Amino acid sequence: MNALLTHFPILPVVIPLVVGGLLIVIKDTHRHFRLALSFASIALQLAVAIQLLFITSGYQPDLWPYQVAVYLLGDWPAPFGIVAVADRLAAVMLTLTAFLGLTVLMYSTARWDRAGVHFLPLFQFLLMGLNGAFLTGDLFNLFVFFEVMLAASYGLMLHGSGEMRVTSGLHYIAVNLVASLLLLIAIALIYGVTGTLNMADLAIRAGELQAGDRRLFETAAAILGVAFLIKAAAWPLNFWLAPAYANACPPVAAVFCIMTKVGIYALLRLGSLLQPTGAPAAFGGEWMYPVGLATLIFGTIGILAAYHAERVASYCVIISAGTLLSALGMPGVAMTGPALFYLISSVVATAAFFLLLEMVERTRSVGADILAVSMEAFDLDDPDANLSERTDTVVGVAIPAAMAFLGLSFIASAILIAGLPPLSGFVAKFSLLSAAFQTSETMPSMAAWFLVGAVLFASLAAILALARTGIRLFWANETVTPRLRVSEAAPVAALVFAGIALAIWAGPVLDFMNETAISLDNPETYIDAVLSHDPVRKLGNGGGS
Repeated sequence: MNALLTHFPILPVVIPLVVGGLLIVIKDTHRHFRLALSFASIALQLAVAIQLLFITSGYQPDLWPYQVAVYLLGDWPAPFGIVAVADRLAAVMLTLTAFLGLTVLMYSTARWDRAGVHFLPLFQFLLMGLNGAFLTGDLFNLFVFFEVMLAASYGLMLHGSGEMRVTSGLHYIAVNLVASLLLLIAIALIYGVTGTLNMADLAIRAGELQAGDRRLFETAAAILGVAFLIKAAAWPLNFWLAPAYANACPPVAAVFCIMTKVGIYALLRLGSLLQPTGAPAAFGGEWMYPVGLATLIFGTIGILAAYHAERVASYCVIISAGTLLSALGMPGVAMTGPALFYLISSVVATAAFFLLLEMVERTRSVGADILAVSMEAFDLDDPDANLSERTDTVVGVAIPAAMAFLGLSFIASAILIAGLPPLSGFVAKFSLLSAAFQTSETMPSMAAWFLVGAVLFASLAAILALARTGIRLFWANETVTPRLRVSEAAPVAALVFAGIALAIWAGPVLDFMNETAISLDNPETYIDAVLSHDPVRKLGNGGGS
């Protein structure tokens, strides 16, 4: 069993890679087999991610004493070989990715997987890129997995065709190509200065740089930070997100909700590793906090100005990115745990909202009114009918099950996004605001007060915008009852119930996130686990593959 467990850190990359390749060669006529293979792939990824959660929580101390799962490809020791590293943070992101992928894939089987070609293999390659970005232990392979993820997202962004989708998709591709170029330039500069791209080794060598090399390293880190901020949808580099997400087909927009978090993950990962040697400004509060605050304000203005429901959902993604960046830019470790809790809650909420909006749009009709149809069925439209003498019918209009589901799901998603009690959005924001006041031992700083004010104002704006959107979708127009499939309703219900479950078990989940934050604040364990088999630096006694 231990021999199998040693390969678990690489399986989230290998499984979608193999299955994606198989899906390309299997003909579309075998649709059921292709779907079964796709579901099996993501279910296996979810099982591996959950197992990695247990491993990084200390359930395999004999195999990985550092509670960091390390896999050396080809058994080449770090920093000379490629390494996959799964710590608490990576395991959390892998689990969230697999759960989101499973729900989105189920929703797409209703019809969206057939709206264009190669949806299923592209979806697998997207998951491969996401998983690889969370697991990689060096900067070059971070770039590689970014490109795998983005290449798949380009195809998915254009899935379904349409003029608006193609136009916004081309803008999306152009911006991300520029970000990838910046990322490659930064990586080349960092390698030229330090002679390494392994993140654990980089954390050591960065502290040994002299004045001239240190300035060049800071410049490269600034370029790297800009590339990550573009991918994290930070202001003023996020003008591409709203049109791209609003015009993407619903399952693609839903899975894209986690893609902006990859940039935030990269900033958090490198910032924590470089912290002991003095993290560059691009990865510290000097820049992350004001950029995050500006992003939060921009998203708030955007959500108030947006009219179309899909654009409202897109600006919700920008608001979540701004909240995370500003929270992680605050000093100390107190806000990291609540920020990770908020990350999970915001991803499931916005993904559910994107999926839900497509079903709600089906209720629109130009000539049918559900209330009028129901009144006609009960003869309630007859002005001469004496309702007091009617005994054979029930006076009133029964709400169809589909409309009830859509209405309740919309309300739950809105509560999650706005951060109202009693769901996990409220717990996440309350924890963030409480932690903001703990960043100073004497009295809350002005930065904390600005953050609290911006988060509360964004929540108020979200309440107003989502209420306005709900009124327009459900009440302001004539509607018909849509026909919903179980494969469409079940994923939305699963995502909403995930937000409810996070609220019910908020205590244990927050404790786990706080422990994750503490491990990030002590990167020596990560460094020792990765470099423990280095023949030059013997920094540990175990923890390798």
